[in-house]
Amino acid sequence: MDHERKVGRFDAFASAAARITGHAAAATAAFVIILVWAVSGPIFGFSDTWQLIINTATTVLTFLMVFVIQNTINRDSLAMHVKLDELIRATDEARNRMIGSEKLSETVLDELEHEEEEEAGS
Repeated sequence: MDHERKVGRFDAFASAAARITGHAAAATAAFVIILVWAVSGPIFGFSDTWQLIINTATTVLTFLMVFVIQNTINRDSLAMHVKLDELIRATDEARNRMIGSEKLSETVLDELEHEEEEEAGS
C-alpha cells in the first residue's frame, strides 16, 4: 500500500522551525541578540522596560518552541515505531507480540524487559 507523502501545515512548519532553530547559526543569532541586549542595558539605564523586552521575548519563544519540539518528537517517535514494527514482522525469529509495545503500561514493559534480560542471560 503506497501512502501519500502529505504533511499538514503545522507539521511542515514544525519541521522547518526545528531544522532552523537546531542549526548552529540560530544559536549564534540568539547569542548575538542577548549580547546586544546586554550591551544596551547602560544606554537604557537597565530600566524595567529594557528587562521586560528580553523576558517577554524569551518566554514567548520558549512557549512556542515547546509545541514545535513536541510535534517533531512525536512524529519521529511514531515513524521509528512503525519502522521497528516492520522489522519485527519481517524477522522470523522476532516475536510479533512486541509490535505496538510502546502502547503498553510501564508495568507490562518492565515485565517484558525482565523476560528479555532472562532470555539473554540463558
